[in-house]
Amino acid sequence: ETILRKRHRIAEDEDNDFAVMSLEQMLGIFETITIALTVFLGLIGGISLLVGSIGIMNIMLVSVTERTREIGLRKAVGAKRRDILMQFLLEAAMLSLVGGAIGLSIAWVAAWGISQIDLGGFQINAVVSPLIVIVAVLVSVGIGLASGIYPAMRAARLNPIDALHYG
Repeated sequence: ETILRKRHRIAEDEDNDFAVMSLEQMLGIFETITIALTVFLGLIGGISLLVGSIGIMNIMLVSVTERTREIGLRKAVGAKRRDILMQFLLEAAMLSLVGGAIGLSIAWVAAWGISQIDLGGFQINAVVSPLIVIVAVLVSVGIGLASGIYPAMRAARLNPIDALHYG
């Protein structure tokens, strides 16, 4: 710092016209930025999952409404509440599984594209690991099941006579 003050010809009573940072300070700033970015991206991911789950629930509610007569017919010929419940839960899980597979495909392509970028000798190694794939699939199916519970219960509780007279 003293050498820089002499080179910049700064008087003793004047403030520095430069800043000196240690490696520890720079790493601290980098860590703070990394944490903030992680939290921000986590919030975006959480909001995306919430919006996706609401979308799945709405799709399943529309499906129940559109298929009310089919549900009534199935119940009239002997289908139990559990059968109807499981059918709609399976449909919600499959819907979210397909959405998760599409999302994973996009993530894989994005990771590959990021890995191809050369930043002047510095390269980002973006990888979609098997653990990430497993967790993403499980979270996707879990959200699908959670989002499908209400529509599936609504379908299972339909009175067969009322359902057959619907529409």
